[in-house]
Amino acid sequence: MQNPVIDLRSDTVTKPTAEMRSAMANAEVGDDVFMDDPTINRLQERAAQIFKKEAALFVPSGTMGNQIAIRVHTSPGQEVITEGHAHIFEFEMAGMAAISGVLARPIPAPDGILDWGMIRPAIRPKIYYRAQTGLITLENTHNMAGGTVYSKQQIDEICFGAHEAGLPVHMDGARIFNAATALNCDVASLTATCDSVMFCLSKGLAAPVGSMLAGSREFIERARSVRKMLGGGMRQAGILAAAGLIALEQMPARLIEDHKNARLLADLLSEVSCLDLEPAKVCTNILMAGISRTSFISEEFAFLLRQQGVLITTVDPRKIRLMTHNDVNRNQILKAADVIKEVIGEGT
Repeated sequence: MQNPVIDLRSDTVTKPTAEMRSAMANAEVGDDVFMDDPTINRLQERAAQIFKKEAALFVPSGTMGNQIAIRVHTSPGQEVITEGHAHIFEFEMAGMAAISGVLARPIPAPDGILDWGMIRPAIRPKIYYRAQTGLITLENTHNMAGGTVYSKQQIDEICFGAHEAGLPVHMDGARIFNAATALNCDVASLTATCDSVMFCLSKGLAAPVGSMLAGSREFIERARSVRKMLGGGMRQAGILAAAGLIALEQMPARLIEDHKNARLLADLLSEVSCLDLEPAKVCTNILMAGISRTSFISEEFAFLLRQQGVLITTVDPRKIRLMTHNDVNRNQILKAADVIKEVIGEGT
């Protein structure tokens, strides 16, 4: 019997649990465009309650949630401050320009974590012939920085400064439950000072589809209109929301296992002298490793690992990403580490 593939490409590859599948099969549904799908309504109410926001909205994807937030918070011709490798800037197809008519103002930050001292000089002066800053966005955890985490103190400092300057703050919290787990705090306190937050149900929480956008009641009412305009008005989508409810209620508690597995993998791979990684920086479920001191480029390395049943993501020709999740257990982590060491050994 062939060994199962160990898929470390992303936590987006998670399969819905048996309980999720059962809930989906038995979900009570309606028409969400008419706002009468009871399961979606329950999910939205529960998300708002957990995050202590006035309202929440179910959206098909995290990218749509982020882009809706940008559209609601900004006006065409403004700028959006974002970290230089943030998902909103790097992986959302220049959506803020195409959809909202705004320009990204990226600021590279150590480990992907901005602070108010970096942001404040990037805010445009109130001069009529300069594009005005319309929004500040943060990403927690930061994907391309290896799952790094903003603390509550860092977020609050940025939000207080932004609000004094008359600017809203949107949190791309695709993995905000991972951040809260790493900090041993709750998501409501972590995002309390943010004007809006998006979080994904379909990553570490293992739901098959969907993300949530939360904020004030007025913000969500405007967001609902933008969602419809973008084609996100769904009908009997309570089938999806049923899995999302289980993801929201049950799956955050097990994220610590993913974090432990990621750190275990980092510790094991740190034994390979030609890999560049820092285990101490692996605080959530994402591990970045540089391979510039090996004989491989990333695509070649990924191909060789795939032949041995281990899947990874390439970041650039000399960097790879590995991500732990619900469908990878400790024994598979040990196996993956052995395969990676073996492949590197064959190439030296």
